Amino acid sequence: MFLHEGCEAEYEKRHRELWPEMQAMIHEYGGRNYSIFLDSDTHILYGYIEIESEKLWAKSADTPINRKWWDYMAPLMDVHEDNSPVCGDLKPVFHLD
Repeated sequence: MFLHEGCEAEYEKRHRELWPEMQAMIHEYGGRNYSIFLDSDTHILYGYIEIESEKLWAKSADTPINRKWWDYMAPLMDVHEDNSPVCGDLKPVFHLD
């Protein structure tokens, strides 16, 4: 995801104050161990989340609380017309258990 320059503090603040209903939705749709990292040089955000099921998680995008969150966060980052964050996938290059 891509954060607008100068929005770092506000982005962090909004996530520190994550709405309880948003947290509940993430868990309800199988999301756990969720972290977001910022590369301060590029303003790229990297998200990591463990999910129970890709099919279940995909349904979370259409929940009213998720849409409300996207609208709330849209001024801080690059978004699509529906205010969903512009995202890119990372190519795995190494893993070790």
